[in-house]
Amino acid sequence: MNARQKESEAKGANDSETRDAVSALMARARVAQQVFAQSGQATLDAAADAAAWAIMEPDRNRQLAELSVHDTGLGNVDDKFRKNFRKTLGLLRDLQGQKTTGVISRDEARGLIEIARPVGVVAAITPSTNPAATPANKIVNALKCGNAVIVAPSPKGYTAAALLVGFIHQQLRKAQCPVDLVQLLPAPVSKAATAELMRQADLIVATGSQANVRMAYTSGTPAFGVGAGNVASIVDASADLHAAADKIMRSKTFDNATSCSSENSVVIEACVYDAMLAALADCGGVMLDASQKKHLQDVMWPEGRLSQTCTGRNATSIAKIAGLDDIAAHEPKFLMVEESGFGTEHPFSGEKLSPVLAVYRARDFDHAADIVREIYGYMGAGHSVGLHSTDTARAERLGRTLPVARVIVNQAHCLATGGNFDNGLPFSLSMGCGTWGGNNFSSNLNFRHYLNITRVAFPIKESVPDADALLGTFFERFGR
Repeated sequence: MNARQKESEAKGANDSETRDAVSALMARARVAQQVFAQSGQATLDAAADAAAWAIMEPDRNRQLAELSVHDTGLGNVDDKFRKNFRKTLGLLRDLQGQKTTGVISRDEARGLIEIARPVGVVAAITPSTNPAATPANKIVNALKCGNAVIVAPSPKGYTAAALLVGFIHQQLRKAQCPVDLVQLLPAPVSKAATAELMRQADLIVATGSQANVRMAYTSGTPAFGVGAGNVASIVDASADLHAAADKIMRSKTFDNATSCSSENSVVIEACVYDAMLAALADCGGVMLDASQKKHLQDVMWPEGRLSQTCTGRNATSIAKIAGLDDIAAHEPKFLMVEESGFGTEHPFSGEKLSPVLAVYRARDFDHAADIVREIYGYMGAGHSVGLHSTDTARAERLGRTLPVARVIVNQAHCLATGGNFDNGLPFSLSMGCGTWGGNNFSSNLNFRHYLNITRVAFPIKESVPDADALLGTFFERFGR
């Protein structure tokens, strides 16, 4: 047997082992899920609450936050702690009183009954940026709808995900629910195991790298995946500049900008450009000059691709890494660079996953919208745009014309996009970006995405419309 044959045989053995390991998890999940799905709304609610409390309880939450930062090197503990609690609390609010099993709607006039049904076993693909909050969100939603879940975490986030699943098992036992409803791929997590889980599951919910999202969409299994982040916010002449600067600072610095919803660019109307830069400086932003910008670019994109060197670190650390000791001495909250271009030759126009903000000057509001369109032509189409303005008509205009699924008005963007207690968006850590971002949904991923709906149709009195009545306007305008 030659070397190539030996390699092929070894690969086949590894593939078989991977398939068998995933199949074993899947078999246990299906046994647990089939009983669980028939147990009634009270049991489904108890399981969802158990998973939520597993991460919300302060001592467990602190352990998860600390382990997440320690093992991934991304973000900061206090913000992770806050995110774990508030995102899960908001999700519980959204789920309160929602019926997710059995008959959920009766429409006698139309002769329709709607019955909620589970999808089965969900493959939850989760990122290193939120190794506890994101899987918890998916697990709570899935259990609420009568499903089982197998989590495929990022390798860096594995230990936090494993700790979370252990905590969830403790709470599921209290609620007298089978622990096999929530499982985790064994370590070390490989692409092959993740791909195999995708093939065997009934539904995939994928958050994280675009490579994982593309793999989900091409797996042959129904999938919800999210698009790339690269949020831009517009500040127009009517905005309260100090309020806008404070919101942008809070959004840009939260968890060291590891969220896909943190601003990567701010586009400012020329007539308030200098005043807005001053307001951002008052909030802890430091503008780099051309030479300093070049040093930072060389560190962040050493070979034309975003390096992990600065990802998820605070601004002072990033300045030191870039050799900008004079900047670091000011202990900035975030760094700013002026930008005018877009695309690979202007990497600051893309997603940075760090407290580094590209700043664009726009002649007027129309030009600002055009700049955002150019940015999203490079990266981030479909996600969201921020607007700081007192002109509500402009918000609607952006919603009609830009390739975005959300327009976030006068809010700290990364705190608002995934739902907050002062807006009406569903709480989620996975934002659909519509066809603009290569996704099949444009809403915040929520419990409805974890359900099948069966419709029972009864006969009703026939009502056939008159064609002339339906086409009357057309005939009046264009003739028959």
